[in-house]
Amino acid sequence: MYAIVLVFDSVGADQYWAVNEQLGIDRDGRGDWPDGIVSHAGGPTADGGWLVSEVWESRADQEQFMAGRLGKALADVGVPAPTQVIDSDLEHHHS
Repeated sequence: MYAIVLVFDSVGADQYWAVNEQLGIDRDGRGDWPDGIVSHAGGPTADGGWLVSEVWESRADQEQFMAGRLGKALADVGVPAPTQVIDSDLEHHHS
């Protein structure tokens, strides 16, 4: 398992949902989720940014998604690169 946390400055709910719309992911959680994703959470930070936390079956699954669909959706919406990325090959995961 692989976990990644992305922190974006000056990104809010409107941009987050616009990216999800580009990806075909609905607000109710239904939609075209990528292969290999185990969990996804996103929300605002105290300083006006946005945080996304995900767990994946593998780093390769996340990297493939980022290089393809997600990278294109982020660019199309105009979301800047994350200012912080924290990732880990997990020793343990419970859901």
